[in-house]
Amino acid sequence: MPSLTHVLRRTALLALAASATAPIFAQDKVLNLYSARHYPTDEALYSDFTKATGIRINRVDADDAGILARLKAEGSASPADVILLVDAARLWRAEVDGLFQPVKSKVLEDAIPAHLRAKPADNGGTAWFGLSTRARVIVYDKVKFQKTDVDQYEKLADARFKGQLCIRTGSHPYNLSLFGAMTEHLGPQKTEAWLKGLVDNMARAPKGGDTDQIRAVASGECGVAVTNTYYLARLMRSNNPADRTVSEKVGVVFPNQSSWGTHMNIAGGAVARHAKNTEHAIRFLEYLASPAAQNHFANGNNEWPAAKGVNLDNPALKAMSGGSFKSELVPISAVGMNQVKVQQMLDRVGFK
Repeated sequence: MPSLTHVLRRTALLALAASATAPIFAQDKVLNLYSARHYPTDEALYSDFTKATGIRINRVDADDAGILARLKAEGSASPADVILLVDAARLWRAEVDGLFQPVKSKVLEDAIPAHLRAKPADNGGTAWFGLSTRARVIVYDKVKFQKTDVDQYEKLADARFKGQLCIRTGSHPYNLSLFGAMTEHLGPQKTEAWLKGLVDNMARAPKGGDTDQIRAVASGECGVAVTNTYYLARLMRSNNPADRTVSEKVGVVFPNQSSWGTHMNIAGGAVARHAKNTEHAIRFLEYLASPAAQNHFANGNNEWPAAKGVNLDNPALKAMSGGSFKSELVPISAVGMNQVKVQQMLDRVGFK
């Protein structure tokens, strides 16, 4: 019969073994997420993933630039597993800087079209995947102008719009990506002249977000403005009658349907280069590309689904687009490589 001392010693060893394995198990069920998506509706996505998998999500919120700076500062010590960014050029920049880990996933490759993900790396993996898109459209005062007056981005520089344009700061990622794409279409010289025309036509110095530009058109302060579609859709679907009134006062155009198509920006995700929970990270990205999550992007935050074969079920997006529209297909790498050039143009023409 074992002595009391032997029993106590064995009990202590068993307790020690249990305490040693517990943190490993807990760590195995955790996913560390760095996210630039600041949308309350995304909370349901995260909680649904945890319910389905048992994987708890620890989230750090910042903007795209802040996340990339943090990843560089943390280096190999970074706890990040998944990165979510909301701008195509920043996704490309992070890929170029080696902040992502190219991964192989048939689920993601089958779901996400080639033009909405990074080109395959040397090992056959993919550095990032688009998960939703946003069209950058033109809204206008329906009393002052007609749709044909603003059916091309180029027309925003016409002299007839002098004192009529409202737009957020030129250095905001949404505008930098649009201007980077315009540089591909028009060339640097014509793009700089176009940007100078935008400055000449401004009704006020750039300020505020896209919703502020829409409201300025509705109030008569501006005649035309540039916005991402989901900001307008929010107003259209708002429970506040004043918001819906704003949306009813403006018209919306998906520009350049007769040429290269409307500029689309991408919100996407990637596995961090030094991810400690790679399998969970890939599983999370695959979940975000699933029909259920893609429908949530469309209905929760009024974004266009990136995955193939997902039926759009958002009345506001359907109403403003007429059900379908031609999208621009400029390579993301070209938009990214034009960023520095565009910023220099903005400085020269005085676009703050």
